[in-house]
Amino acid sequence: MCGIVGLYLKDKSLEPELGSMLASMLCVMTDRGPDSAGFAIYGQGNPDQVKLSLRTALDFDVSRLETELADVSGGRPSVMKRATHTLLTIPAGKEAAVRSAIAARYPHITVVGSGTRMEIFKEVGLPADVASRFDLAHMTGTHGIGHTRMATESAVTTDGAHPFSTGRDQCLVHNGSLSNHAGVRRMLKHEGLTFTTDNDSEVAAGYLSWRMQKGASLGEALKESLDDLDGFYTFVVGTESGFGVLRDPIACKPAVMAETDRYVAFGSEYRALVNLPGVASAKVWEPEPSTPYFWESAA
Repeated sequence: MCGIVGLYLKDKSLEPELGSMLASMLCVMTDRGPDSAGFAIYGQGNPDQVKLSLRTALDFDVSRLETELADVSGGRPSVMKRATHTLLTIPAGKEAAVRSAIAARYPHITVVGSGTRMEIFKEVGLPADVASRFDLAHMTGTHGIGHTRMATESAVTTDGAHPFSTGRDQCLVHNGSLSNHAGVRRMLKHEGLTFTTDNDSEVAAGYLSWRMQKGASLGEALKESLDDLDGFYTFVVGTESGFGVLRDPIACKPAVMAETDRYVAFGSEYRALVNLPGVASAKVWEPEPSTPYFWESAA
């Protein structure tokens, strides 16, 4: 049992409040996942730059990255540290070289995501503590997704925390379990994808990234996953331009959505949505099984 939330803002005037709204939703889901928590925020970005979300030691001197990666990043990269995570901003064309340099020079650092706009933060601990540690309440942006984890089949580690990201500006949070993840993982590795954990949710993220790399839209990738991913699941997926929701054909995992002219929100339970502005007059519904829902801004 885990808790997942998602928030997509239609009203630009709400963008300064994205973090505080998402933090409230996340913390309400604590009893569905007290082991660890994480979230992805889609904020401002430069199309010529990529932000790498890095997991570093709490006492790591990030100023080292500015000097020691300058040779592969085309100059001194920008770094911003938030507790155990660091955002490293580099030219988009230098991502592969910088990733290789990080793997070779800093084996203790994990790249948890990359994107023009996406920033990922996740850690072991109660959701309120994780949100506070990374100062989620003061983050701004257009949309975000979050997850509270209750480990049932693996250890409580930061590696097992969600979101999982396997493509630029793409990430996924998941409530449930996949029964055929080992076979799908083998297929995706054959297609050139790499994985950093044994978690089945990372396989789901990889599958959707693979489909979108082949030209599928988010909605098309979600629809195709119904044929290829077996198990019980609810997915919330973030992309640079929006987010999507999918429940499996049985739809045994709880899910509820609310939409107003200002936002679209998702929660594992309605109580995750009750503090959102105007929710009392929102359209509220339970997503249908086997039905992709997605909201994206115009390119």
